[in-house]
Amino acid sequence: MDIFTNPDKIVSVEPGNEVPLTHDIGTLRVMGDQGNSGVGIPLSRVQGIQVHERAFAADTMELGHIDYSFKPVKPVIAMEQQEYENALLSTIIPIFYGAMPNLGLYYSPDGPFGNPSDLLPMGKIKESLEAQEKAVEHATRDMIYVSEQLASIGCDGINFDTTGAAGDPDFKATLHAIEHLKKSTDLAVQVGMAGEFVLGMHGDLKYDGQRLAGLYCHNQVKLVEKAGGDIFGPVVNTKPSKTMAWNLSRAVTFVKACVEESNIPIHVNMGMGVGGSPVFETPPMDSVSRASKAMVEIAKVDGL
Repeated sequence: MDIFTNPDKIVSVEPGNEVPLTHDIGTLRVMGDQGNSGVGIPLSRVQGIQVHERAFAADTMELGHIDYSFKPVKPVIAMEQQEYENALLSTIIPIFYGAMPNLGLYYSPDGPFGNPSDLLPMGKIKESLEAQEKAVEHATRDMIYVSEQLASIGCDGINFDTTGAAGDPDFKATLHAIEHLKKSTDLAVQVGMAGEFVLGMHGDLKYDGQRLAGLYCHNQVKLVEKAGGDIFGPVVNTKPSKTMAWNLSRAVTFVKACVEESNIPIHVNMGMGVGGSPVFETPPMDSVSRASKAMVEIAKVDGL
């Protein structure tokens, strides 16, 4: 109530309650077009990282390919290694490399396997399940390959962004990739989810004996922990038919439960229709700042 009735346009946390910020697809917010909430400034990605560090006082930053998924990064990994190394040599803050697991790219017409969205309406249940299981294998291999190549030139960490966007096989592939990377590299791993619960596109996939379909954030984080993830980004989706106060109250309730269950830092996903923020590419700062303050001071998150 105090946060929403504060007459100031922008609110902030009390001194001592500050938290670090991590970004997804960060530099593209400067370089990208306004349809992607960017401002269209003609900067290189390394320059964008430098601006965030030296002008915006960012705590961490991220390098990401314009196509922002592991599959399209794989053929150009040598170029990404060079760009990432240039960024490391000219900055101080930790820099993640970000990309989406994006299992959708492994289904037709973009990938080699049948598309479950086409197969399921035709009643081809078995074929749909097999396509998703094969996509898990390929996506896991690609995520490991890209991440290990980046680790070889000194990458600070990997951000698996929008995890679970293609449902439970998407989440399963990511968990297996994390498990492998924590054994083969010293990379920090951040996992940001795509939705508040895992869609059961397959329905019977499990990790460590736990069925993945239908898991909410307080259960998702337990599996990310088991796999070896270092930072977890829960998502609570905004319902546009409800007020921001209603949405933020709901989001804080979900995330507070997630924080209580977690033994790793929680950097909740905020903005653009998640975390209590309005569904809009560039949400107004009065809304975003109130949502952020509530997440820090009520839900007790470790970062945003």
